[in-house]
Amino acid sequence: MKEESKSIEEVMEAASGPHFSGLRIDGLLSSPSTSPRAAAAAAAAAAAAAASSYSAQSDSGSSIRQPFVIGVSGGTASGKTTVCDMIIQQLHDHRVVLVNQDSFYRGLTSEESERVHEYNFDHPDAFDTEQLLNCIQKLRAGQSYQVPIYDFKSHRRCLDIFRQVNASDVIILEGILVFHDPQVRSLMNMKIFVDTDADVRLARRIRRDTVERGRDIDSVLGMYAKFVKPAFDDFILPSKKYADVIIPRGGENHVAIDLIVQHIRTKLGQHDLCKIYSNVYVIQSTFQIRGMHTLIRDKDISKHDFVFYSDRLIRLVVEHGLGHLPFTEKQVATPTGSMYTGVDFCKKLCGVSIVRSGESMENALRACCKGIKIGKILIHRDGDNGKQLIYEKLPMDICERHVLLLDPVLATGNSANHAIDLLIQKGVPESHIIFLNLISAPEGIHCVSKRFPSLKIVTSEIDVALNEEFRVIPGMGEFGDRYFGTDD
Repeated sequence: MKEESKSIEEVMEAASGPHFSGLRIDGLLSSPSTSPRAAAAAAAAAAAAAASSYSAQSDSGSSIRQPFVIGVSGGTASGKTTVCDMIIQQLHDHRVVLVNQDSFYRGLTSEESERVHEYNFDHPDAFDTEQLLNCIQKLRAGQSYQVPIYDFKSHRRCLDIFRQVNASDVIILEGILVFHDPQVRSLMNMKIFVDTDADVRLARRIRRDTVERGRDIDSVLGMYAKFVKPAFDDFILPSKKYADVIIPRGGENHVAIDLIVQHIRTKLGQHDLCKIYSNVYVIQSTFQIRGMHTLIRDKDISKHDFVFYSDRLIRLVVEHGLGHLPFTEKQVATPTGSMYTGVDFCKKLCGVSIVRSGESMENALRACCKGIKIGKILIHRDGDNGKQLIYEKLPMDICERHVLLLDPVLATGNSANHAIDLLIQKGVPESHIIFLNLISAPEGIHCVSKRFPSLKIVTSEIDVALNEEFRVIPGMGEFGDRYFGTDD
């Protein structure tokens, strides 16, 4: 077990990629503002509207799932990075990268460096917006990008040092002017404006620039009056109208941030096909689940490890499937003499495995449901047709039971359709059938869901497609042969 736990940790670490946090943590200062409950309610409503573009992009049918891009803007030292860090911390089970607009400052020329006190760092022209746009476009396309590192003391970019940013589930773009350029705005699925009192922002700016950037108070105040405040009034405040969500008090507004994170989780956890078919359920992806999928999909994994991690995944799918069964309320007396109101499990239940790969899921079902009856269906697969029934042995009273249909791989859906037809012929209502798989191909989901819209499909991952040989891609090969050791 020690060797196995080490291997999965290594796999999950490699799969996660770099997890970037902010370049600084702004201090938190209190300021009176609107009620957090009212602000949070407004944030939740706006967040729902903001992410509609993400749904449209995901539904386009692209094989590369685009990340969820969040823009976070606000005045200088408003707490933008604090908000970003709080979002990142709560999305710990997803890959999140933070891209700071500050990294894309243009390096000053020798002449500009000599007159640095006259240079406006809060003007849109101070940034290389074209490079920022290229960075976000590449990250959205699933490519990595080398983000420049800007030295705030020399006002130049480090020539030979970059920050490697990898493709992720969520991209957070933070900066005072990220809403200014319409092309950059168009890449965002959600736009958040952090609204903080001007006096608080000035106090934070003084502390940050003197402590972190080596500047004196007089120069900070001079630049604030000459450049920072006018730029806020001319460029940053007008861009507030583009925000989908406005967060008063920044990082102190935990209620609003919690609601935003909850909405992002909903969007990330919802596969495109789940939006089309309400009867398709994909268990929530975590690094544990992705790590186990990485292991069982590896062609070089040992049979022992393949069976071990497959069994773990199958158990999760079975538990999730059982959660879709009907329950009745039940009260019991606890050892303390108190009453506990809970639920009672569904009594009339059975499993049916599609031989032979489906038999690999039987042990997990028995471990979850003591003494459960399990039937079997064998269908001859002629190419991708899966039409000919060879053998079936089902419980005599199956028409009175809810049925968990077991097959680890849903490919074309033809064999599954034949098995479901047989169950319905035996008197099982379509709505009483729950089809459990480890992986599913989109073609199979379309095939089964269109024909049986009342049946539920529960899977752990939906793969990209079928190839010309009707194999799931990327898939995991012949599951039955690998599980039972007959693939040599």
